Amino acid sequence: MTKPEKIDTKEAAKLAALSPFELKDELIKAAGGGAVQRAANFSMLNAGRGNPNFVATIPRHGFWQLGLFAMRESERSFAYMPEGVGGFPKHEGLGERFELFLRENKGVQGIDFLASAVSYVRDQLGLSAGDFLYEVCEGILASNYPVPDRMLKLSEIIVGQYLRREMIGKHPFIGEFDLFAVEGGTAAMTYIFNTMRENHLIKPGDTIALGMPIFTPYIEIPRLNDYQLNVVSLNADVESHWQYSKAELDKLRDPKIKAFFLVNPSNPPSVKMNDESLQQIADIVKDRPDLILLTDDVYGTFADDFVSLFALAPKNTILVYSYSKYFGATGWRLGAIATHRDNVLDRLIAELPDNAKKELHARYESITTEPDKLKFIDRLVADSRTVALNHTAGLSTPQQVQMVLFSLFSLMDTPDAYKNALKRLIRSRKRALYEEVGISFDEADKNQVDYYTILDLEFLGERAYGRDFVDWMMKNTEPSEMLFRLAREARVVLLPGRGFGTPHPSGRVSLANLNESDYRKIGRAIRTLLADYVERYNVATGKTLDKNKVL
Repeated sequence: MTKPEKIDTKEAAKLAALSPFELKDELIKAAGGGAVQRAANFSMLNAGRGNPNFVATIPRHGFWQLGLFAMRESERSFAYMPEGVGGFPKHEGLGERFELFLRENKGVQGIDFLASAVSYVRDQLGLSAGDFLYEVCEGILASNYPVPDRMLKLSEIIVGQYLRREMIGKHPFIGEFDLFAVEGGTAAMTYIFNTMRENHLIKPGDTIALGMPIFTPYIEIPRLNDYQLNVVSLNADVESHWQYSKAELDKLRDPKIKAFFLVNPSNPPSVKMNDESLQQIADIVKDRPDLILLTDDVYGTFADDFVSLFALAPKNTILVYSYSKYFGATGWRLGAIATHRDNVLDRLIAELPDNAKKELHARYESITTEPDKLKFIDRLVADSRTVALNHTAGLSTPQQVQMVLFSLFSLMDTPDAYKNALKRLIRSRKRALYEEVGISFDEADKNQVDYYTILDLEFLGERAYGRDFVDWMMKNTEPSEMLFRLAREARVVLLPGRGFGTPHPSGRVSLANLNESDYRKIGRAIRTLLADYVERYNVATGKTLDKNKVL
């Protein structure tokens, strides 16, 4: 490693104010320039973003074949017109024509999957195969508005079954839940914060709690002028494998806290909350039935035996799920919001003072004759289109069709072959990274998910070299110096853990978006950088720490 460039104090302050996702762009710039000599074949390794480099191919093949069938159905309606005009599919005889299509295309990628999907919908879910085919054909053609606007009728049932399998599993669950199909998890966050504010569930000056570390927008949104919320942090402890202590979770007993927002498994540590903590929150809710919980469980499908907080405290919990990571579908923008049909949100709205009820009655009276009875999840739909455009609300129908096919793909994969393949893939990448950094690889923690890994420099540095070394390093380096050195000198881009609310300087490594050999290169670069700081420490203090010591 070369002698590090000092970061200007004013520049450091500006960088510290950036979201980690914006700082990433500065790190990418740093990785692409400078006068440092590099091997010609050592291109930039960007482990800073969680976009996976894998995709689920089988349900995509099914999507394109379904599209061809739907086009054939459309062209039947106006076959007498040669100008390229099609119509809506016809329900009558649709199943027979689909069977003919399958026979004609036997052996083509995606055909067997479609045949199995229709069989599963009919035989396992007990739904009408004809109704299902009509819904997905019309949906993939995008020939009609989303009706119902919250989610297509059979699509909601199928996606609901997928979420039951992946988020609830074998845990007892009483009652039903509603779904709102949205443009990914980020849209879900935007809509939920907005509708909670519009319906007086949160207001400026209110207090919410965040489970830290957490996806950065959950930290940034409450600070915005739109919300101006006070935040209580519940801090997971790196020394306890990123779990929350009982004392931290007991902060939720404070009646000032209106809502608790959680990403589970966590981002960036990528650890699922243990069973004891989930149960403690469920017990707290019994004492605090007014507490609103939001759990963002996008990484749950990478965990072993995952159970969502939604399963343990369904009436108080908003579930947010995105298809982006598990199916390699960030560009599709597919997500869902789930609420139990008997939930605290509707109850709290019903208990609002008369002046607030009158205001909300006026807000929603243009879309329903009984605005006071409008459920929270339907208010989400209306607010997502500023109420006045509620009649054109809803996720685009081709997106909903792809969401349904992803769900059916997972539901039919009873041995979890796809899931286990992804787990093997990302865990082999983590092993490669840790071996090169020199960190002992602990596979015993059943709560590790490994979509990301976080390298906590204070924790690892103290474990390997002692507290004096860590104190010296903290005093003599800027918080982002090591990340910029990795970018400039090794062309490696990581995200700062502090941007996600970690207490110590750290780097988030996505294990989803590069190949195993790349993670070995990243590990070697990190090891070289740490060795350089150990050498500098030895020179400055006269000590003789072993720079090759295992972390």
